[in-house]
Amino acid sequence: MTERAPLSRRPLVLSNKLSAIAESATLKVDAKAKALLAAGRPVISYAAGEPDFSTPQFIVDAAAAALRDPANYRYTPAVGLPVLREAIATKTLRDSGLEVEASQIVVTNGGKQAVYQAFQAVVNPGDEVLLPTPYWTTYPEAIALADGIPVEVFAGADQDYKVTVGQLEAARTERTTVLVFVSPSNPTGSVYTPEETTAIGEWALENGIWIISDEIYQNLVYDGARAVSIVEAVPDAAAQTILVNGVAKTYAMTGWRVGWMVGPKDAITLAANLQSHLSSNVNNIAQRAALAALTGPQTEPEEFRVAFDRRRRLIVGELAKIDGVTVPNPLGAFYVYPDVRGLLGREWRRKTPTTSLELADLILEEVEVAVVPGEAFGPSGYLRLSYALGDEQLLEGVRRLQHLFSA
Repeated sequence: MTERAPLSRRPLVLSNKLSAIAESATLKVDAKAKALLAAGRPVISYAAGEPDFSTPQFIVDAAAAALRDPANYRYTPAVGLPVLREAIATKTLRDSGLEVEASQIVVTNGGKQAVYQAFQAVVNPGDEVLLPTPYWTTYPEAIALADGIPVEVFAGADQDYKVTVGQLEAARTERTTVLVFVSPSNPTGSVYTPEETTAIGEWALENGIWIISDEIYQNLVYDGARAVSIVEAVPDAAAQTILVNGVAKTYAMTGWRVGWMVGPKDAITLAANLQSHLSSNVNNIAQRAALAALTGPQTEPEEFRVAFDRRRRLIVGELAKIDGVTVPNPLGAFYVYPDVRGLLGREWRRKTPTTSLELADLILEEVEVAVVPGEAFGPSGYLRLSYALGDEQLLEGVRRLQHLFSA
């Protein structure tokens, strides 16, 4: 018998798709700030999009009670507890003006999983996804994971970071299939007016474009603003819209990891099938906590919103005192997104930053303040600061910036 020649050993290869995905820039900066804090450095971090409040006690109590119920020790439907999906349907009607059935809802492990699954459900290889810019750092990566092509549509501080129908139309091609719509915005805090929302919704409807609308900050608005849902502004658009939401921001529940997606049954079925293989059901205890959040008293969440409003006015006013910084007034979320191009190309403590990435590094090194550079969200020349931190720290951090740039 002829001996078979040994097969040559091929080098191990990792996934090209995952190798192209970058780590979340916001989490990276936050982790660096926390490491410096652990090392004893007096760092003040504006990096994380995370409320500093404790989850309301009645929500924690509901979770504690759920721990004692053996029904929560077992698998439950992958799409979420029926009672929670009903509560989400009630919230969607109340806050987004859209009447849906529980069968149109999938409960996910945080809003981030809902975003991922939404793109997976409606994007095919080579599809172009219009991405208003500045954008949340996860969107382009989630689009790429669905084999789509993100097409950035930039709106600067002069437009309050809000894109127009004219800009979207100029970016549209025959390959355009999806639009990302976020109001209030992360990272800018901008809120589209009802008229702007209507115009964009009608444009997407007319051109047969899917809308993925992230409404995670819809209850955090200020100065009498209201984040009108695109499906409320244009009811017919509901047939081609997926809404993404969750309890993380409004209820200070970032670590509980409960989000959801709402949409047409055909798209939701695809997302449900994916989740059945990807993660199955969300932790039952966390789902029971989310149910309590949506159906319980809203007093504390309103107190959170009022506190955010106070901090918003404080940070905007103080940042505006820095020469070279332009600060649009955000009407939602808990971020401020100053245009800092006026600080670039100038010498600060013998260093001359030319990008917002270099500027952010300078700020951390010189005054121990952590901010996220604009490169994480689109073009350079901007910084994102979260004001979801204590009032004293917030003011101290801005004063360090004022001192640094007081030359």
